[in-house]
Amino acid sequence: MKVVVIGGGLAGLSAARDLQANGAEVVVLEARDRVGGRLEGGIIEGHPVELGGTWIGEGHTRMYALADELGLETFPTWNDAGKLVIQLGSKRTLMSGKKGAVPRLNPVALADLAQGMLRFERLARSVDPARPWAHPKAELLDGQTFETWVRRTLRTPAGRAYFRTATEAVFAADTTDLSLLHALFYAVSNADLETLLAVDRGAQQDRVVGGSVLVAERLADGLDVRFGQPVTGVADDGAQVSVTTRSGEVVTGDQVVVALPPTLAGRLHYDPLLPAWRDQLTQRVPAGTVTKTFAAYPTPFWRDTGLNGQAASDQGPVKVTFDVSPPGAEVGVLLGFVEGGEARRWQRLPDAERRRAVLDCFVRYFGPLAAEPTSYVEKDWSAEEFTRGCYGAHFAPGVWTNYGPALREPVGRIHWAGAEYAVEWNGYMEGAVRSGETTAREVLAGASEGRRPLDR
Repeated sequence: MKVVVIGGGLAGLSAARDLQANGAEVVVLEARDRVGGRLEGGIIEGHPVELGGTWIGEGHTRMYALADELGLETFPTWNDAGKLVIQLGSKRTLMSGKKGAVPRLNPVALADLAQGMLRFERLARSVDPARPWAHPKAELLDGQTFETWVRRTLRTPAGRAYFRTATEAVFAADTTDLSLLHALFYAVSNADLETLLAVDRGAQQDRVVGGSVLVAERLADGLDVRFGQPVTGVADDGAQVSVTTRSGEVVTGDQVVVALPPTLAGRLHYDPLLPAWRDQLTQRVPAGTVTKTFAAYPTPFWRDTGLNGQAASDQGPVKVTFDVSPPGAEVGVLLGFVEGGEARRWQRLPDAERRRAVLDCFVRYFGPLAAEPTSYVEKDWSAEEFTRGCYGAHFAPGVWTNYGPALREPVGRIHWAGAEYAVEWNGYMEGAVRSGETTAREVLAGASEGRRPLDR
């Protein structure tokens, strides 16, 4: 059996590796001149930084196992010492970065936030991440935006601001962009909202020494990966699949794995056409909007003032930050995220204005020394031709209930893989790996059973 894998990110490489290990002939077609997809390594002041996917954390068992198998080491995100800066409204407070810590708000706002978190988590636990559309109240949950729920449930400005900022941090989108059902699905897919936001015992717990892109690069070793081959079309004549690239090359196989984000998968030409509801699905699951900004300094000076480099604020453009200095702290590096609607506005500013706006935020969080970095780097993922946004896709109201079953279902000889397709750890590197491995098993099982392509 020969399988063509479209996309050399973690999902595509994981699928290709497992397929090849089980005797399949595999060709991976990658549009870029590198592997990794939404993982990309960068250098600032001579030290590696993750321009794309960064963290592995609690429950990410496959990523930890892969790192170990591939001879890579991990190190903890700086969180042991110092306080996290919280700015909601005009109030600036400091809090522990430990999981379970809560911001220091006035008693009314704190009670409001606590009841909102409790209601959200209780509702999220009632959703089956494999079949969100099957929830008894799916139409009600999917028929409203997350913002509708926030306004109805949270009574204080601080409580609402917390959920809105958390949504930008998790989805790179606004609460008005996604359905309540999708927010609930994503939370339960990733354990819970607290895990999504936390460092220790959370989704931002560890980083890979040298950068997460090394996982992709080592996964690619021994695979037939063909670079600079953007795919334009997939044709299934009933006997084989033909994949055409922008250069005109045609690669044939028995099966194809499309390991692209849904918004890019929907831009390929399919012959015969995809079923209408599968194509309609890809029109309704946009990618988030995010730019990662990095500022380097001679030392991580914020640590000397009792801060851990993390900030969360309802005032942008940078609303979330992390200390991403190298393990030995030879230099200090701050990472600031510009996300969602804030990013859509900020990205249109001139270069100098964007930089000044970011550094003004760093100064507001960490003091005047943040105003003069030795290096400054931006990575706008929505401007990337072969990504068009990060971190992943978000589902608008009505999408899960109308199109959910089409998300993971193969179409004839065409199979889907990627972080967006994962049942567990959706949207994370862990989810991408699990999705790729699940899709490989699906392809192999179909081949062993002599399964005919599905009718379209």
